[in-house]
Parts: sequence; C-alpha cells; structure tokens
Amino acid sequence: MSITRSPDDGDLTRADSLAREIFADVANKWALLIINVLGERTLRFGELHAEVGGISHKMLTQTLRVLERDGLVERTVHPTVPPRVDYVLTGPGQALRAMVNGMCGWTRRHLTHIEEARRRFDAARPTA
Repeated sequence: MSITRSPDDGDLTRADSLAREIFADVANKWALLIINVLGERTLRFGELHAEVGGISHKMLTQTLRVLERDGLVERTVHPTVPPRVDYVLTGPGQALRAMVNGMCGWTRRHLTHIEEARRRFDAARPTA
C-alpha cells in the first residue's frame, strides 16, 4: 500500500499537517514521561503505572495507544493466564527518547534559574 503525502505534511506550523498531529501526540507530559521510563527496559502495564507517578490507568492506556499507533511503542501480549502485556520502545521511540533525555537534562540544569524567575515574577504581580 502506497501512501501519498502532501508536501505540507511535514510542516509543523500548519494546523492540518501530519507533523503537527505527531508532534501533539508526543509533546505532552505523559507521553514524554512514558517514553523516558520505557527507555530503560521492557515494562508491564502495572510496572509502568508505578514508575510514572500521578498518571491514571485511563490516561496511561490512552497515551500508550497513541504511542503504539505512531509506532513509538510496541505492545506484546503473551498468551498466558492471566495475559501478560509488555511495552517497549521501538527504534524511532528510542531515538525520540534521546531528545527527551536532552529535555530532562535541560530541566535539571536550569531548575534553579526557573525557580528564581518564577519567584520574581510572582512577587511582582499583585494578588487577586
């Protein structure tokens, strides 16, 4: 099956582009955290839920489905009783994780600066 793409599909600035859709799929806190955690090893749903603090079962399920649809996460169902389901990053998922790790490092490096900027900003604004 051949896919015909428009030249605009890769344009992140266009609201209707495929690139924008994919970017929206991965540029949210839950997807980024899941990608970061899955980069360490293959995990079962419960293990992943425990590793990503604060995520609901529903949001974890939804985010994993989106990441699987985009080919970033592979889901393997093992025919056992009860069924065992494993999640692992694909090659493109691992490549994205390298970018996510860069963002995590940036956050840690600039945490103090951002805290101080927030404190100044909040102090300069009148409270309602």
